[in-house]
Amino acid sequence: MIAQNRVDEIIHTLKQDLPTLFEKDITYDIYSSDIFFKDPVNTFKWKFNYRIIFWTLRFHGKLFFTELFFDLHQVYPKDEWTILADWTVRGTLRVPWKARLLFNGTSTYSLNADGLIYRHIDTWDRSPNEILKQFFQKG
Repeated sequence: MIAQNRVDEIIHTLKQDLPTLFEKDITYDIYSSDIFFKDPVNTFKWKFNYRIIFWTLRFHGKLFFTELFFDLHQVYPKDEWTILADWTVRGTLRVPWKARLLFNGTSTYSLNADGLIYRHIDTWDRSPNEILKQFFQKG
């Protein structure tokens, strides 16, 4: 059983980190060294790779977007081992037609017996192809 105050600490950290993930790095001490991550386009394991994905998001965000936001709607415990975060990514691409990006998602964080996140699964409200099509639509 994980102590409730540990779950509350993780929720607090996620609420602090996620809204600014395109601007600054997140806190990694709430994640296990063997964290598993999966979203509709990526699947990998280990904290080193997890750090790289966040660096890549910031790098590509600054390179390809004039503005990019991660709107965090809520972070809450689903049960004693699972935390959910509902969010929206929105932005304007750095192209002459100012294409707009918008999609919603949910992050599911699973906790291990040490009170660390060992699995992070993202689901999106549309397919990667649907999201890519937004790059070619006038903003």
